[in-house]
Amino acid sequence: MKNLLTQFRSFDRPAQVLMVNQFSINVGFYMLMPYLAGYLAGPLGLAAWAVGLVLGMRNFSQQGMFLLGGTLADRLGYKPLIVAGCLLRVAGFVLLAAVESLPAILLASVATGFAGALFNPAVRAYLAADAGPRRVEAFAVFNVFYQAGILLGPLIGLALTTLDFRVTALAAAAVFAVLTIVQIWALPAHKAAPPTAKTSVLEDWRVVVANRPFVLFALAMIGSYVLSFQIYLALPLQAAVVVGDGRSDTALVTSLFVVSGVVAIAGQLRITSWFSRRWGSGRSLVVGMAIMALAFLPLIALPGPATLGGWAAAGALVLTAALLAVGTAAVFPFEMDTVVALSGGRLVATHYGFYNTVVGVGILLGNLGTGAVFGILRDAELGALIWVALTGVGAVCVIALYLLDRSARLSPPPAKAAVTETGEVPAAS
Repeated sequence: MKNLLTQFRSFDRPAQVLMVNQFSINVGFYMLMPYLAGYLAGPLGLAAWAVGLVLGMRNFSQQGMFLLGGTLADRLGYKPLIVAGCLLRVAGFVLLAAVESLPAILLASVATGFAGALFNPAVRAYLAADAGPRRVEAFAVFNVFYQAGILLGPLIGLALTTLDFRVTALAAAAVFAVLTIVQIWALPAHKAAPPTAKTSVLEDWRVVVANRPFVLFALAMIGSYVLSFQIYLALPLQAAVVVGDGRSDTALVTSLFVVSGVVAIAGQLRITSWFSRRWGSGRSLVVGMAIMALAFLPLIALPGPATLGGWAAAGALVLTAALLAVGTAAVFPFEMDTVVALSGGRLVATHYGFYNTVVGVGILLGNLGTGAVFGILRDAELGALIWVALTGVGAVCVIALYLLDRSARLSPPPAKAAVTETGEVPAAS
């Protein structure tokens, strides 16, 4: 904790505000979203297809609109998009608390998703600009705040939802309302040099798509998100298999999230520092991705309670969650730094938006495939094969990142560095 505070204080006010804001954003979001499906299916009585539609539209309105959000941030400035996104979240959450019809709930869900598309690329681009040559350190501290919000949010939401989900929704809206005021007051406007030329949005997007090393990197990183998101899909499904007999798996699933959050919060700065000293950015991405791929080996060895018993199977599941958290912590700061570096300091938020859109599509396809295959293999008593397949996905990504690093495509020449000596990101043209 002392090391975290020291690192936090070593950054100037904009970076500190962005880190605390991200913690609050995740607290507000995760105190509500884990319980939304239960509210829709329970008190509101929506059919399963309608619940899926609401959740799917929320995800699409965020992942599918990241590129637009990043483009707007580059053109209008980072602070206005951050503030606008938080305001839109306020409106979306208030609407969720106030309405009961499916069309209105869909509108609220889309609003909360699009809000994330507005502020996420802007926050990352602003932090990269403010941190300058200390980007990796800044994103490491940022991820500690990020994970702490994910860990605390559901606990607060659980307490509030026992009263009424609408109370949770209004409390989440209040969090974002306070955030909006704080950012207007405490977050300086991003200062950038005036643009050298005016371009259209399509021309900006062509610049990003034509950036071959960046596009290859985004494609190679899809696997890391598919693997890390299994804590929300395959690992909870496996928890039900481990517990069995229709018993509640809540305690085991909760332990997965607690272990994952504690590893990220307690270990992030040490992991980043050690990887930086030993390997540097490109090789750290390769090694971190390898850890994520190997994280599923315990489940390959112990695919269920029939092997060595329920406790051993539960231990293998928790160990997998911990290893995934270590790999994610190793990858994240260098991943964010590489996006900025490969952008060449031009259209940084747009690059982040495109990157998030690419991995978002990958997550959607990966989760659809994992969910479908998991049930088939479990019914055929071949459950270990799903973990073999996920390990294979990780191995492909390790090879791809290794080849990109070996060919120096993850390290642009100095002339294309993402920040200037003063730490300012050159303006988008």
